[in-house]
Amino acid sequence: MGKPAKDQPDAGLKSLNHYSSRLPLWRYWPRQKLLPLIRYETPYLAWVQEKVRTPTLDSYFAFTANLGTHTFFMVFLPFLFWCGHTSLGRGLVHILAAGVFFSGFIKDLLCLPRPLSPPLQRITHSGSAALEYGFPSTHSTNAVSVAVYAILLLNSADSTVSPQTSLILQIITYLYVTSIVLGRLYCGMHGMLDVVVGCVLGALIGLAQFSLGPAFDNYILTANMKEILVIPIVILVLVRIHPEPADDCPCFDDSVAFAGVTLGVDVGSWYFTGSSLAWDYPLPGTIPFDYESIGIAKTTLRLVVGVLCVFAWREITKPTLLRILPPIFRSLEKLGLLLPRRFFTTASRYTTVPSNLKDNEVFPNFSDIPSIITTIRHPRRRAISVGPQSEADAYETLAYREKRRRESQSGGSRESPADVDFKPNGTPVLNRKTSKLDHYEHMMGRGSPNSAAVEDDNIPRSSPLPPPEVSTSRTDEKEVFSQIKKPRVRYDVEVVTKLVVYAGIPWIVINGAPPVFELLGLGVPS
Repeated sequence: MGKPAKDQPDAGLKSLNHYSSRLPLWRYWPRQKLLPLIRYETPYLAWVQEKVRTPTLDSYFAFTANLGTHTFFMVFLPFLFWCGHTSLGRGLVHILAAGVFFSGFIKDLLCLPRPLSPPLQRITHSGSAALEYGFPSTHSTNAVSVAVYAILLLNSADSTVSPQTSLILQIITYLYVTSIVLGRLYCGMHGMLDVVVGCVLGALIGLAQFSLGPAFDNYILTANMKEILVIPIVILVLVRIHPEPADDCPCFDDSVAFAGVTLGVDVGSWYFTGSSLAWDYPLPGTIPFDYESIGIAKTTLRLVVGVLCVFAWREITKPTLLRILPPIFRSLEKLGLLLPRRFFTTASRYTTVPSNLKDNEVFPNFSDIPSIITTIRHPRRRAISVGPQSEADAYETLAYREKRRRESQSGGSRESPADVDFKPNGTPVLNRKTSKLDHYEHMMGRGSPNSAAVEDDNIPRSSPLPPPEVSTSRTDEKEVFSQIKKPRVRYDVEVVTKLVVYAGIPWIVINGAPPVFELLGLGVPS
């Protein structure tokens, strides 16, 4: 397949028919019904953002957004398993996996953009955080599902936590979920529609895990070989039916990663129940831990050793699979046994996969640790982005420009700096000055990408970009798409690689690390 010339945008970059040509009617119709709501709320969100923004809140919400990511939970969830809370850890994995998968499923299904920037300014620790679609908010889904599950556990009859401690934990939970959800609005990353639907989805997932989790645990821990095989079959089917997005969106990558995590934690828990190391209390398959007999020093060392085991698995397995899978995929492709996905290059079109692939990894690379520590030490470090950041942003920018152009030609849009009425003889009469909301609406669909790291108290209060003439010419498309960050080449072997690597992480956590603890004298004394 030939590549387009460098001075021309890719084929199909027509803002008006892009989604209608790539989405079936049953997906395109609800998208078009919801899109006006996102456009309607954008100037109001920009107005609120300008009114409440301060340097302190910028740093606070940009930093706390990290606490709602699945990367944060993936880093710390293994600690629950190694500290004897295997059932709680498994429950949180199910919650997060369901939240990431189903929110990503809906994102790729409807392909709805984030609220436009400008007028919104996107505040984040990562300048490329807006590469996914906006609806619904995965941050909100994760935060609310964890919060609902935690509060239900704290208020359940089986809770062993004292009333005072329970109250403190519930207050922390409410503060946590409020910070995450409001932060998505404050940072300009999502609109009300995104976070409301994300919250509803999260609440349903948290409630489902609390109600059905014990029965599902019992199924996993008492299953025979045939019964446990149902889990990988269901997970593979879910991965296969994940919708194809209209743009190069990384939602599928996260869904595959957490599908692998779910596969690994469930099958790994089932396998560990037959291990001589497993405890039967409080549930079968519990990883042995007793703080009183181990102490703080050995507990800390356990966590360090366990994390090193996980990183070792990741650093060895990923490059190995990326090296040995392409020839296998080429053979399968010749036999017609592969089902290629859009935006993934098939094995017949490349010879090797680069070893230094940069991606939106759910679990960080070992080399990413210094930057993570830097972010924690310098919470004021953040990026403020104005303008399109992804293909979805660019298409929405162009589509909104065309909408404004058509309204202007038909007389249905207020393009002047004031409302204009007309006398019977046709003489125009100035009615009132433009409101702030009119100003923000006038900024929608304008400008080019512009990002800058901010580490001081200077906050740009409005877009510095000039208001060009509204049009959707080929030149405009070329200009918009030439300045957004192009997604890197993605290879078909990455799907299987990600599934295997992330399925192996919980397997190492549950079945690999405990024997290492015993070998190093970090286990519970017999």
